[in-house]
Amino acid sequence: MRIGLDVGGTNTDAALMDGTRLVAQAKRPTTPDVTSGIMAALKDVLSDVRDTSQIKSIMLGTTHFTNALLERRDLAETAIVRICLPATKLLPPLVDWPEPLKEAIGAHSYMVHGGHEFDGREISPLDEEEIRNTVKELREKGVKAVALSGVFSPVDSSHEELVANIVREEAPEISVTLSHEIGRIGILERENAAALNACLSVVARRTIGSLEEAVKALGLEAGFYLSQNDGTIMDAAYAKRFPVFTIASGPTNSMRGAASLSGVSDGIVLDIGGTTTDGGALVGGFPREASVSIEIAGVRTNFRMPDVLSIALGGGSIVRREPLRIGPDSVGYRLTEEGLAFGGATLTTTDIAIAAGLAGVGNPDSVRGVEPVLIEEAQSKVKVILEAVVDQLKLSAAPVPVVLVGGGSILVRDSLNGASEVIRPDHGEVANAIGAAMAQVGGQVEKAYSLADVTRQEALDECRSEAIEKAIAAGADPETVVVVEVEEIPMTYLPSNATRVRVKAVGDLKDA
Repeated sequence: MRIGLDVGGTNTDAALMDGTRLVAQAKRPTTPDVTSGIMAALKDVLSDVRDTSQIKSIMLGTTHFTNALLERRDLAETAIVRICLPATKLLPPLVDWPEPLKEAIGAHSYMVHGGHEFDGREISPLDEEEIRNTVKELREKGVKAVALSGVFSPVDSSHEELVANIVREEAPEISVTLSHEIGRIGILERENAAALNACLSVVARRTIGSLEEAVKALGLEAGFYLSQNDGTIMDAAYAKRFPVFTIASGPTNSMRGAASLSGVSDGIVLDIGGTTTDGGALVGGFPREASVSIEIAGVRTNFRMPDVLSIALGGGSIVRREPLRIGPDSVGYRLTEEGLAFGGATLTTTDIAIAAGLAGVGNPDSVRGVEPVLIEEAQSKVKVILEAVVDQLKLSAAPVPVVLVGGGSILVRDSLNGASEVIRPDHGEVANAIGAAMAQVGGQVEKAYSLADVTRQEALDECRSEAIEKAIAAGADPETVVVVEVEEIPMTYLPSNATRVRVKAVGDLKDA
């Protein structure tokens, strides 16, 4: 048996699964400290479990680290060391960061000699004395974490690894992040992703450690895993090293849950929560990845992220009259206190749905005074907003299946322009938690090759093998690992017939 947990802006959901069968579910308000809400939901689904030894694993999708970045809270004093000189001096590290976030992590940046060209040739040799002097300065400044970014390190990571060894030798107390393990080719965005990961390192160790202890305090000896933003999971030790991979894991959990519940492997998923709607596309049962740089807390990054469109529309969105306006503000987790149907004084989209007979929650008598014209206009506006999301996510004009999940899916009827069919799977209100519980283990590899040196097939075979090995090393059952995605992009701006290859492999969690 498995437990899936997912933390949203309004609710924290839990699902107890026995294979693919839902045994119990819970929905609790998300708490300011996040952790107590997780524990409350966990206790709810455990209330009827007599033998907790049957529970083999707990999967969590959390907003802890997204919140830390957005609120600039508990971030580690971080330095960025770029291995590059004499190249890339024009645009130094942190050049495009928002000032408040830059100040929150200390704004320490350095450039040292080293790095590689796209074909593996050195830009310049490493200067060990220069690096040791830099590390000495980091210690004097009280730096707690360092992000190392070498030019074209996804092609040749040796300089990043050598510098990391020196940092660990000279300052073992400093947490080290290597950019080639985080991001893709593109120095600034990859460096930014590594820096975000580094500044989260201290809060990650503390938060994940406290969650592990809380789980043990409930008498559970199950394995503890965190959801990644590509629809797979990682164990707690890996998550402490790479907390940035949890960012946007909530929408991916919902999409994986929607795929599992509906049987749709290619289509659009709309996860309508209490505060926002997250829309995304399923490709082969997994979230489609964004093909462009993604901003996180105002910082451009290029590591794997789902292609998700989020809008301020949910069950708690406030409805205003004359002129009609829905949101963007929301009562959020206070819906059951402030919504009209729950004895409050605020008209929300949930009140509109109840008045229209779409939802059997709250007190219908409390919304009988809402004018029929307002009900019809508000519903039409919600429908138009969601149809626009579907259109933006589609890659062609052809109709596609649309799966509605989340507690706010009551806001819309079973018809949307641009949808070949609208599907509301059973238990869709906890699709995010089910997606977390059903998640697989993944491995992903991205490399640049000169096809003057290797054949296309040799490049593909090497990446496939490495992706499969990564998935197995992360805990996947070797018998279940399959390659689910292969991407080739010619790098036409470089000589020697260069191409970038990305391969993703997934498999079921071993012994789950």
